[in-house]
Amino acid sequence: MTDSPKPALAIKKPQVTIYTDGACKGNPGPGGWGAWLHSAGHDKEMFGGEAGTTNNRMELTAPIEALASLKRSCDVVVYLDSEYVRKGITEWITNWQRRGWKTADGKPVKNADLWMRLDALRKLHTVDWRWVKGHAGDPGNERADMLANKGVASIARGSR
Repeated sequence: MTDSPKPALAIKKPQVTIYTDGACKGNPGPGGWGAWLHSAGHDKEMFGGEAGTTNNRMELTAPIEALASLKRSCDVVVYLDSEYVRKGITEWITNWQRRGWKTADGKPVKNADLWMRLDALRKLHTVDWRWVKGHAGDPGNERADMLANKGVASIARGSR
């Protein structure tokens, strides 16, 4: 009698829900990003900021920092109120890369450094990008917005 091979066990990836947002007081100006992560009954809040930045950079930084904080490959749903980020990472990025990080009219892609980082991080996970209307009462989005504003406040306090 020979031992038959045992079927490989599928290892289930952790399921993570992330809400992200960015904020800027002036554009450019002091900005903040926020992320709320939820997985298996555990919550994590993250925020930070930069002194001279733009709203789009903060909208990009939030999912970058959230995905970078994950310790292993996960199944992730990212909720964000930025169509710029959602469309950029799901639609536009392929053509930007094909054109050497240039737009359709040949100009350099704005925030290419952050797009490259976000692209690398998303490849470590299975990510579903979902848009939610900002400031419309979605509890996760409101929480991410509050965290982004904490990030702005941390910069304002630090610059006094």
